[in-house]
Amino acid sequence: MFRDCRLQTCYVQSPAYPGIYPRHLHCSYHLNTRLPFIKLYIENEEFNIDGQRCENIMTCPMRPISSGSEHCPYDYIRIYDGKDAKSPVIGTFCGMGKFPYSIIGTSEDLFVEFVSSPAGPLLNTGFHFNVGNWPGHVETAGSRNGTCDWLLTSQDLMASGKTEGIFLSVAHWYPPHTSCTYLIQGSTDQIIRLYFPSFRINRIESPIMQFDGDCGESLTLYDASWPDDSRIIKTFCDTFSRAMEKHDFVSTSSALFVRFESKTGSYSGSSLYYWAHYDFFNNTKFGRPISDTECDEEFVSWQAKSGYLRSPLNTLVYKRGEGAGDLHCRYRFITDRRLFARVILTITNTNFKDNPFNTSPCTNCWESKLDRLIIWEPSITNHTDLPSSGQSGGQCLCKSPQQNKAISVKNPQPVASVISSSETLNLELIVDSAHSASSYFKHPGALFEARYEFVHSPLCGPAIIPATDEGELHFPHYEALGYTEPPRSIRCIWDIKVNQDRDIWVHFDKVRFATRDCQDGRLEVYLPSKPDHPYLSICGHNVSGKEIPPLTSLDLTPPDSHTGYIPSPSVRIQFIGSTTPARAAFKIAWTELFHLPRNPDGTLMTSRLTETNTVEPQSECEFLCPGETYLCIPTRLVCNGIINCPTPNNIINSNLNISSIDSGDEAPDICAARRTDDPDINWVMIGLGATGGTFLAIACLILLCRCCCCCCCCTKQHDDDDDDY
Repeated sequence: MFRDCRLQTCYVQSPAYPGIYPRHLHCSYHLNTRLPFIKLYIENEEFNIDGQRCENIMTCPMRPISSGSEHCPYDYIRIYDGKDAKSPVIGTFCGMGKFPYSIIGTSEDLFVEFVSSPAGPLLNTGFHFNVGNWPGHVETAGSRNGTCDWLLTSQDLMASGKTEGIFLSVAHWYPPHTSCTYLIQGSTDQIIRLYFPSFRINRIESPIMQFDGDCGESLTLYDASWPDDSRIIKTFCDTFSRAMEKHDFVSTSSALFVRFESKTGSYSGSSLYYWAHYDFFNNTKFGRPISDTECDEEFVSWQAKSGYLRSPLNTLVYKRGEGAGDLHCRYRFITDRRLFARVILTITNTNFKDNPFNTSPCTNCWESKLDRLIIWEPSITNHTDLPSSGQSGGQCLCKSPQQNKAISVKNPQPVASVISSSETLNLELIVDSAHSASSYFKHPGALFEARYEFVHSPLCGPAIIPATDEGELHFPHYEALGYTEPPRSIRCIWDIKVNQDRDIWVHFDKVRFATRDCQDGRLEVYLPSKPDHPYLSICGHNVSGKEIPPLTSLDLTPPDSHTGYIPSPSVRIQFIGSTTPARAAFKIAWTELFHLPRNPDGTLMTSRLTETNTVEPQSECEFLCPGETYLCIPTRLVCNGIINCPTPNNIINSNLNISSIDSGDEAPDICAARRTDDPDINWVMIGLGATGGTFLAIACLILLCRCCCCCCCCTKQHDDDDDDY
């Protein structure tokens, strides 16, 4: 009996080997290597155990090695998978010839039993086995049920302190019709990647049971938590498959099921030799994922009013395959005017890495190969697809020193903020495939972070107000109260468009807030020349100081843009209310003004004025507003019941002290003169109209009297007829 065998130093042989072994023997051998997967093998493959006798030695048949007790009635060797004869039987062997396989146990122990018949051997010399271990064991982070059924979870992998789990092909003996399974289970919103750093497919060399068909042994991957044949990713067979090394097999859910099946069984392990790695990736989506895309998402106002988003948490998308091209992740923001009319998208942070294959500066963002973000509005750019440049209103962001500085301070400023003018806004992340894997695969940091908010509910009314000579804006929009409830908070953003080369005078009337606290309600005016800071802010405690001077065409034009896109002049007014926004109410009125031309030094071109300081007839100015502003309005706006000229008291740096009602476009003397001198008034037609109206009234009165008389006569006649009866 041999105990505690050491690696490559132990062996077990029949008595008197290499001579004839005695008859009527019963020997037992306990083999142990202290390392998993003990291996029993013969170097020269010679195996001679046979208890038959024959009269003529020269005619004794040579029988091949047999397996199974029914084929070995005399001398035999029996191998058990364990410490003693109570362990599972691997096989019973006898015969003369070659031993063409090694036997590998499932643990560090094997028990070998040798029996010779009472008749004894003839010429057989017995057996000599070497004992060693098979280096096919790894520590798998999971739990095992039985011999080869495993549950591999992300919690087990995390507890092991490793980022990737490992499992190997079956490297020990197994009986026919064996099935080994591996359920790789992640947590919610996780997906699984499985790949094979090493994979070989061999013929079945040591089957326990012969099988002549295809696919005697197979390995199947399922995109499910159980062997669902409708969710098969790939099947490998021993007869016709090609091994796929270093190819990523990715699940679409939080479970991946792997099953190995063998119809033949094996004494020395699987014919499909693989070394499998698996890991987990966070596939959380912040919006609704778009099918048949790698990372596109959609954000709709009827599901969430506001929210957060960032670059994909699943960094597997940065591991680009050959020919896959650059990574494009598109984020669409969609609303409905019955809910909201605008989208506000704020890029709070960017963290792009240097692209070693591109030296273009960020100033050439559109045409470079830099990693970048592109924001565009389909209704403005007329592009549902990605615009090629900023000429049509898109905005491109890439790595720049200013952005790096912004994200390094304690309270970073937003990298960019965009307010849409319609119900759809697009954001697209583009990552160059040349360095995406090396820079971002398994990189936990976000390439960008952003927040979005849907604003401008129906209570705000129209969001975009076309250019007009004069206009008014009322809040709340009372028509909307019939089909919407006042919200707890509201944010309205109006864009008042202005005609080219016009000034505008905006004034507030009947302004009422819920409280004096500016957090409960405030009005802000923004100019394109300074879009980041309000030009004027009004709330409950300063509502009396709501007058602003006329805004010039220079104030209404944005500064030069690198994109080459210049939007039309406009004034942006924002109202933010909370608590009880329905209690707030105000009216905003505005008038477009013609500004008389000036000399290069800023003085008025007086050649267009007469000696009485009135405007020449050929000038485009129809009515000159009072004061020294030289602002003009159309004649039709004079004496229409609305003050359209900014009065001197409302003008900064004005030294005049006259009343608006006495000097403006609604002054009594001006209106009286216009009623007298207005050539459009035809007094003859007015007189004829009055006379015609008088005759029409008399005719109606006569007709009414006749009708009354007829009714009386009919009544009397009816009474007379009754008297006859």
